[in-house]
Amino acid sequence: MAPDRLERMGCADGVVVVGNYYPPCPEPRRTLGTSRHSDPAFLTVLLQDYDMPGLQVLVGGEEEEDERRQAWADVPPVPGALVINVGDLLQLVSNGRLRSVEHRVVANGSRDGRARVSVAAFCNADLSARTAARVYGPIEELVSSSSAPPLYRSVTVPEFLSHYDGKGLDGRPALDYFRLPRA
Repeated sequence: MAPDRLERMGCADGVVVVGNYYPPCPEPRRTLGTSRHSDPAFLTVLLQDYDMPGLQVLVGGEEEEDERRQAWADVPPVPGALVINVGDLLQLVSNGRLRSVEHRVVANGSRDGRARVSVAAFCNADLSARTAARVYGPIEELVSSSSAPPLYRSVTVPEFLSHYDGKGLDGRPALDYFRLPRA
């Protein structure tokens, strides 16, 4: 695959930056900051508050039958470091070779009354009218009929985002809807 393949596909032509503010919570065990989800973008770049934990990733079994082996692991903030998350659309175009990460944010139980702040940049396709109809599917070089059949059907970014937004953060991966049946 050519080194500039994702760039030529326009996978990061549109970037959205979001600031997150999580106030201190008096009962953090009874509250969730952001529920379990994976990001719909191609890639997410996250800057966490340098000394306020809260981000957790799901680790362990990746298949449904392995759910009992899954557990939440803290992602401790590292001063000056960025967290890079593979998103759902990058998993789709890589035909599952790169996996989107399911994560959540737990409520801030800070005793000193400090809030947790983070900034996320979501790298996505340009959604302007001229490119919104662009279709994304597993990259041909990563697919073969025998050893690596396509795992997902092709989709436009607006179709994918419409499904993602419509389903809400229900704990089920949005990619499941676009997965092709196994032969």
